Amino acid sequence: MAQLDFWYEFASTYSYLAAMRCQSVAEASGVRLRWRPFLLGPIFVAQGWNTSPFNLYPAKGRYMLRDLERICGQRGLTFRPPEPFPQNSLLAARVALAVPEDRRPEFSRAVYLAEFGEGRNIADESLLGELLLRLGLPAAEIFEKAKSDAVRAMLREETATAQRLGLFGAPSFVAGDGEIFWGDDRLEQAVAWAKGER
Repeated sequence: MAQLDFWYEFASTYSYLAAMRCQSVAEASGVRLRWRPFLLGPIFVAQGWNTSPFNLYPAKGRYMLRDLERICGQRGLTFRPPEPFPQNSLLAARVALAVPEDRRPEFSRAVYLAEFGEGRNIADESLLGELLLRLGLPAAEIFEKAKSDAVRAMLREETATAQRLGLFGAPSFVAGDGEIFWGDDRLEQAVAWAKGER
């Protein structure tokens, strides 16, 4: 089965859009999607940024908010920008890596819905615990694993791998041959490429 890696950052608005549809799009095309959370912060710092480009360039930030409102409206998704933006996504990313891989998509979608659908703070451990329990996952066990040295190292390595691949934003899709597709609007093209359709 063809495989595509979905690289996402929980603080990323456009990753919210992609996360809510990428699994069904990939499955409908017979492509296996591998969900890979990472942190954009270190990548932004390497580019000389200390925050999101949507904060650095106010006109771009205003456009992004209106764009998300339009797209979410078309797709039947709620959109409520969280405060502050961007959210601190470190704990959410560690928890996502601690969740069993086959449950990672649904946990990740739940985080995005809480963050961008309800405007909640994903740095709040109690919120993440609530989401885990709602999904029938063992919250205490997963938090213990998420805070372990092994998962901390895993997240650092995933972020370093994203940098080595040349990723500069999220969402990004990377095919088996290393071809990169950036943005929710490139999902269909990425899926086709992964299947060998050029």
